[in-house]
Amino acid sequence: MIIAYCPSVHGLERVELAPGDALPATSIWIDLVAPTQEEQRAAEKLMGAEIPTREEIASIETSERLYLEPGAIVMTAQLPIATRMIDPALSSVTFVVNSKRLVTVRYGEPRSITLVSKKVQADKTIAHRGPAVLFAMLDTIVDRCADEMESASARYDNLAVEVFGDGLNTRKTASYQIAIKKLGQVGLHVSKMHDVCTGLSRMLLYMATNAKRLGLDEQQIADCKMYGRDIHSIKEHGDALDNKLAFLLDATVGLVTLEQNQISKIFTVLGLIFLPPTLIASIYGMNFRNMPELDWQQGFLFSLGMMFVSVVLTFLFFRWKRLL
Repeated sequence: MIIAYCPSVHGLERVELAPGDALPATSIWIDLVAPTQEEQRAAEKLMGAEIPTREEIASIETSERLYLEPGAIVMTAQLPIATRMIDPALSSVTFVVNSKRLVTVRYGEPRSITLVSKKVQADKTIAHRGPAVLFAMLDTIVDRCADEMESASARYDNLAVEVFGDGLNTRKTASYQIAIKKLGQVGLHVSKMHDVCTGLSRMLLYMATNAKRLGLDEQQIADCKMYGRDIHSIKEHGDALDNKLAFLLDATVGLVTLEQNQISKIFTVLGLIFLPPTLIASIYGMNFRNMPELDWQQGFLFSLGMMFVSVVLTFLFFRWKRLL
C-alpha cells in the first residue's frame, strides 16, 4: 500500500492510493506499507534511488543500515515498537530521503508514524520538504523513546514495592517466580530500547555528516545534535535502570534463598526437638530379659511423660536461643 502526502493549504494532504493508481509527482512523503514490487518500483522511479526490499531489511547488518544511494540517503532504524515485536522487520523502518522527498518503508504499525501523519496534515509550519518531515518524525520518535523508558521505569517501581513491601507472601514461592518473570520482561524492554537508541544515535550522526547532501539548514543541524543528546540521556536512564534491575533481581533471589533456608531450619529444629523422645522410645523398645522397668505397671505412662517433658524442654531451649 502507498500513502502519499502532497502539499495543500493546511499542510500535507494524505492520499491513500489504490492498486494501479499513479504516484503523484508532487508527493513530499511517500509511506510504503508492506509494498508490492510495483509500488516499490514506482517510489524508486520518483526518488531516483533504490529502495531495499523486506528480505534485505531483515538480513541487513547493523554496520550497513546507513548508506548512500545516487539520489538519496538510505537509513534503517528500529522504532520504539521494537519493545513489543519479536520480528525485527516489523519494528524496523527504512528512511530514504533526499533534499526534496522522504520515503518510509515499513511492515508494522509504529505509533510514531501515525502521530506524525496527523501532525503533518494539521501543521502548516512544517516545510514541504523531505528533511522537514523527517525531523518532525524524529521529534516524535524521541518522545516515544522517552515514554517507553519511563514506562519501563514505572514497571520497575511497582515491582520494587511488591518485592520489598507487602505485595509478596514469603510463604508462597510462586509469588517470587512471577516477580522474577516480570523483572525479566522489564529487562528485555530496556535492552530493546538500548538497541533502538543506539540505531537512532548512529542515524542522527549520519544525517549531520551528510547535511549538505540533504540540504539541511543550521537549525536542522542543531536539531540533530539536540536529538542526539536526548537519545544519549535516554540511554543513560536505561543504564541506571539496568543496574537497579540487577539489584532487584539479586534481592528477589536472596529472599527466595532466605525462604528456603527458613524451611530447612524449621525441619532441622523439629528433628532436634523430637530426637530426645525418639531416644527414650528406642531405649524402652529394647527387649532384654532383665530390664528393670519391664514388669512395672506404670512404665508405659512414665516413658510417655519423659517423652513429653523432653519435647517441652527442648522446645523451650530453642525458644530461649531464639532459634524458633
